[in-house]
Amino acid sequence: MDAEARALLWRCRRGMKELDVLLGRYAAAALPRADAAERRLLARLLEHPDPELAGYLLAGEAPPEPEMAALVTRITTSCIIGPQT
Repeated sequence: MDAEARALLWRCRRGMKELDVLLGRYAAAALPRADAAERRLLARLLEHPDPELAGYLLAGEAPPEPEMAALVTRITTSCIIGPQT
């Protein structure tokens, strides 16, 4: 994993255990092969406060941006069915 990916993985550590698990598992699996756009999108998602992230990732709320909503779906789906290879 390169330095940028490791920095994003570190930013996935949050104040809620549930978010740590979801974001950390997704990042560990996806970041090594993620392109620059995917990494930027994840970085933007991580700018949201924990209560908002919990709403998106745990309560089924949808972010207003379609790209962000698609990322949230990828994160939650990958943690339910496991990392895609």
